[in-house]
Amino acid sequence: MYSLDQIAEHLGAKLIGDPQIQINGVQALDKAGQGQLSFLSNPRYRKNLSTTLASAVMVKADQADNCTTAALVVDDPYLAYALISGWFDTRPGHKAGVSDKAMIDPTAVIAADVMIAAGVVIEAGTVIELGVEIGANSVIGANCVIGKDTRLAANVTLYHEVRLGQRNLVHSGAVIGADGFGFANQQGQWLKISQIGRVITGDDVEIGACTSVDRGAIEDTVIGDGVKIDNQIQIGHNVVIGDHTAMAGCAGVAGSTKIGTRCTIGGAAVIAGHITIADDVHVSGMAMVTKSLSEPGIYSSGTGIAPYHKWRKSVARFNQLDKLVERVSQLEQALKDKD
Repeated sequence: MYSLDQIAEHLGAKLIGDPQIQINGVQALDKAGQGQLSFLSNPRYRKNLSTTLASAVMVKADQADNCTTAALVVDDPYLAYALISGWFDTRPGHKAGVSDKAMIDPTAVIAADVMIAAGVVIEAGTVIELGVEIGANSVIGANCVIGKDTRLAANVTLYHEVRLGQRNLVHSGAVIGADGFGFANQQGQWLKISQIGRVITGDDVEIGACTSVDRGAIEDTVIGDGVKIDNQIQIGHNVVIGDHTAMAGCAGVAGSTKIGTRCTIGGAAVIAGHITIADDVHVSGMAMVTKSLSEPGIYSSGTGIAPYHKWRKSVARFNQLDKLVERVSQLEQALKDKD
């Protein structure tokens, strides 16, 4: 448990209320109870501020007077929540040790304080640096490098020659370094192209559960510093993702595409191959990006949801656009001829 004054000091927050109130967890405004800390960042939840049972709430200055509990006044409540959430993380801490049920090639180099769980396989020539944690049944191929303080959850697979930076987090089911989708057609049959590049990640990268990052065909697939990749995402071969870009679930990036820094890619968005996306581009969910985007900004495609019958009418009208354009052109020409 932590007192409010401890939390306020950590966040650099202005405290309104009893500094000795004890906090044992964080929770949403409408579900919080005594001993819990909450926050208000989205205006749609403002109505819960007056009814919450939380012991304290992190708010902006313009909402402090509306808070019926103790308040921690901060510039960005959501960021404050992120900064304090780790204090209440229930995940077991790092415990160094190598399970006797792990299979480690004698040529692998393993730092002294790593944690390697049961069922882990580490192949020849791999280097595991200080503070690394490898969860149960994960498989690390030959000649990989796993940087300092990186954590692999259970059932992660790294193919050969993958290089992960420091403080990476890879969630269960992720596969890094599988072959890219490379084939040449030979008289109607598909001939496999050997994928001889690697996957290289920077520092502070997070890769979600069941995400696949393919190795390069010739050049490496590169994931920059601070990149956050959600669950069930496909990253094709030779893709380069710039620093601090974030991608939401089920997005897909085809091979040889370059994505800039500080971009956001919405859920289920699809990005074609061999294109370039500039820095600070934000792609909406379910968008289809088929050409390069050279200017920063927000980009969307697709159609918004509508009642079924209205949607069917809209589709029918869309299919008539060519005829409509032709008729308008004919009318315009007729008016010109008349003049």
